[in-house]
Amino acid sequence: MNRRLVKTSKFLSFVLRHKPEEINLHLDEQGWASVDELIDTARKHGKKLDQELIREVVATNDKKRFTLSKDGKKIRANQGHSINVDLGLKVTVPPQFLFHGTAERYLKSITQEGLKPSGRHHVHLSADYDTAIKVGMRHGRPVVLRIEAGLMNTDGAAFFLSENGVWLTDKVDPKYFSIVKKQHNR
Repeated sequence: MNRRLVKTSKFLSFVLRHKPEEINLHLDEQGWASVDELIDTARKHGKKLDQELIREVVATNDKKRFTLSKDGKKIRANQGHSINVDLGLKVTVPPQFLFHGTAERYLKSITQEGLKPSGRHHVHLSADYDTAIKVGMRHGRPVVLRIEAGLMNTDGAAFFLSENGVWLTDKVDPKYFSIVKKQHNR
């Protein structure tokens, strides 16, 4: 993704997931914002957006962070919110194992306290090891945890699958994960 698309994606993540009030953007209860209002409020705050750029960011974002409504008039983030929204996700039975990528420096507290949402609504989990490594690398030397999602689900934990394939749950107790022992170069 080119630099302009990356900057726009980061801006959209910020206003659609965390701080819509920074540009006076209104999100409905499901996290949807009017594309026209987004363009207008962003412009008033020095950020140049247009419909074509927004469509390109949605279409090319490797993590599929955003969704446009069928008519293209609304946009929202698929998950990762620190603000209160109801994405309308349904409880879904997870696969037996899921993965979580983190940085080595967080491992001590994670093994003691478990995985917590850390300012978001849910803990984010990946369906595959490679995605978890990429996530962990964003924060430092990566470590991957294998989550016993099937067992957690049997024990009563709820799981949700976001539109972009990220698995979500409230928390993961240390008894439900193990460290995957593979070497990685940073």
